[in-house]
Amino acid sequence: MANHQLRIFRNPIIYFLVLMLFVRLDAHAQQSNEDIFKSKYIKNTLQKVTTWQLQNPKHRPTDWTNGAFYAGVVAAYQTTKAGFIRDSLLALGERTGWQPGPRYDHADDIAISQTYIDVYRMKKDRKMIQGTIDTVQKLRTVPGPEMKRHGITWWWCDALFMAPPTLAKLAVTLKDPSYLALNDSLFRQTYDLLYNTTEHLFARDASYLVTKEGVGKREKNGKLVFWSRGNGWVMGGLVRLLEEMPTNHPTRNFYLGIYREMAEKIITLQQQDGLWRASLLDPESYPGGEGSGSGFYCYALAWGINRGLLPKDKYLPAVQKAWTGLNTLLSPDGRVGWVQPIGADPQKNFSAESWEVYGAGAFLLAGSEVIKLKR
Repeated sequence: MANHQLRIFRNPIIYFLVLMLFVRLDAHAQQSNEDIFKSKYIKNTLQKVTTWQLQNPKHRPTDWTNGAFYAGVVAAYQTTKAGFIRDSLLALGERTGWQPGPRYDHADDIAISQTYIDVYRMKKDRKMIQGTIDTVQKLRTVPGPEMKRHGITWWWCDALFMAPPTLAKLAVTLKDPSYLALNDSLFRQTYDLLYNTTEHLFARDASYLVTKEGVGKREKNGKLVFWSRGNGWVMGGLVRLLEEMPTNHPTRNFYLGIYREMAEKIITLQQQDGLWRASLLDPESYPGGEGSGSGFYCYALAWGINRGLLPKDKYLPAVQKAWTGLNTLLSPDGRVGWVQPIGADPQKNFSAESWEVYGAGAFLLAGSEVIKLKR
C-alpha cells in the first residue's frame, strides 16, 4: 500500500492536483475564519443558536439559568430584529405571568427580570415589571433568609450578574435612583468579601477564601481556586450594570475600576485556542475551553472596546481569538458545546456534547458585541 501511494505522488499531474486541493482547503479555512466576523454570518448564527436553544428547554422559565439565556435572546433580537425571537420573549412573559422566581431575597430569582424590563421598554405594559417592582420592594423592607444565613444577601459571585443589572434597569426605567443606591449597598458587601485585590478576581463564595495563614482550598498547582464561569458572570454583570448607569453617577467609577482590573487580568489567562479553562489559574488540570465563561469574557471585553473603555490595540486580539474559539464549540444545528454543567466550582465532567442554556446565552451576548467591532 505504501509503495502504491508513493507511485501516485511521483505522478506530477496527480501531485499537482493534490497540492492544489490542499491550497484550496487552506484558503477555504482562512476564508471561513474571516466569515465569522461578518455581519451576515453573526446574525445567521445568533438566530441558529437561539432557535436550537428555544427548541431544547431545560429548566423552569424563571430559573437563573434562563435569566442568562434570555439576556442573550434579548441581545439576539436587538441585533437581528428577527420576529420569531421577539415572539419568544413575549411568550416567555405569558408563561410566567411576568413574575420573577419565588425567593424575594435571592438574586437568582430576579435574573429573569432583566428580560421583563427589556420587553417592557418595547411594549410599555406595566404588568411586565410590576412583579419585579413588588419583589424588590420586599427585598428593601423585609430581612430575608439569605442575609440571616450568610451575613450578606449576595453571598456568591454569580449573584453579581443576576441582580445588579435588574436594579440598574429599574432605576433607569422608573427614573428612581434609589434602586442604584440599593445595588451599591449590596454589591459592596459582596466585593468586600469575595474580591481578591491581588489577583483581581472573585472567589466563588466564602468557602474559597484563604486565610492569612494560607489555609484554604487550592488547585493542584498550589494556586487559589478562581472559577472561570463565576468570574465570567461577574464581568458580564458589570458591563450590563455599567450600560445602564448614568455616566455621571457618583459610584460609576467604582464599578468601572473593577471591570478594568478584571479585564486586564483575564486577557493574561486566555489560552492559545482563544478560550478560558474552567479554573483560571490552573488551566493544565482542566480539559478544553469552557464555553460559558469564555462567552461572557468575549462579551464583556468586546463591550468595553465598543464603548471606548478598553484600548482597542490591547484587547481586540483577545476578542478576535475568543470569538474564533467560541465558534469551534458550535454544532451544525446551533448547539453550544463544551459548557460546564451546573455547579459551584471548576469541574472536569464536560465535553463537546455538554450544553446548558446559559452557554447559549453567553454566546448570544458575545455575538451581539462582536458584530459591532470595527477591526
